[in-house]
Amino acid sequence: MSRPDLSIVIPVFNEQAVLPQLFVRLYAVLDGIGRSYEVLLIDDGSEDRSVALLRSQYQARPEVTRVILLAGNFGQHNAILAGFANAHGNAVVTLDADLQNPPEEIPRLLTALDQGHDYVGAVRVVRKDNLLRRLPSRILNRLRALTTRIHITDQGCMLRAYHRSVVDAVNACREVNTFIPALAYLFARSPVEVEVAHAARAAGTSKYSLYRLIRLNFDLMTGFSIVPLQVYSLLGIVIALLSLVFVIYMGIRRLTVGPEVQGVFTLFGVAFFLIGVVLLGVGIYMEIGRASCRERV
Repeated sequence: MSRPDLSIVIPVFNEQAVLPQLFVRLYAVLDGIGRSYEVLLIDDGSEDRSVALLRSQYQARPEVTRVILLAGNFGQHNAILAGFANAHGNAVVTLDADLQNPPEEIPRLLTALDQGHDYVGAVRVVRKDNLLRRLPSRILNRLRALTTRIHITDQGCMLRAYHRSVVDAVNACREVNTFIPALAYLFARSPVEVEVAHAARAAGTSKYSLYRLIRLNFDLMTGFSIVPLQVYSLLGIVIALLSLVFVIYMGIRRLTVGPEVQGVFTLFGVAFFLIGVVLLGVGIYMEIGRASCRERV
């Protein structure tokens, strides 16, 4: 297959109920945009009939369809990385299989790429998720914005478009845990966001629990920000200073009042002072190590 203009990367995990609708709508959109394309469907260890449906779609459109079967359930982002590693398009669009991101919005992202942007994020205008999904997502979005320099309005939306250069940069990384939109954002020279429609899930249930959202944001904060290390160092400074003040106070009381409780409080003060020094030292050491890693990159 010669290099197509566009690659569509779609991770799939237990989506048998929605895949037939996805195929009908997706291929209709791609056939109508007038560009050569390929669709990469990455099965992330599905336990239902998803693999059989992917096989049927490949047999129906083998000239533009590629199916990748992962050996187990490695998570959405690892599935997308597998798609990136095998995508040949000059532009790559990622899309969830659940149809909450309508395939009809793909041309809107491609228009932004044609205007010279190399990273196009999507912002869901009116979310169809319930409050228990929207509220934690909004809080975690705000937390990520405060602790990192990644400016992504809607990090939960997987509908995004990337220029070939950004995809190649992501493929060259060897991150153990990463969030692809954030990593790609760092490599982009001209990122932009566009508003897109959002639909209720066509069928099935969400695979992203609140725990996974929290874990994802923890990876974001530790992988793309030094704020946790700085908080760690600041905590060490505060404990050390307060303990030092306490030790001085206890020393003055010992001279004026005499020994109390066999010097136990003084011992506590010295111990907490040393704990603060250790916390400060660990925080500084980790910041130095992170900076040296960044210089090597």
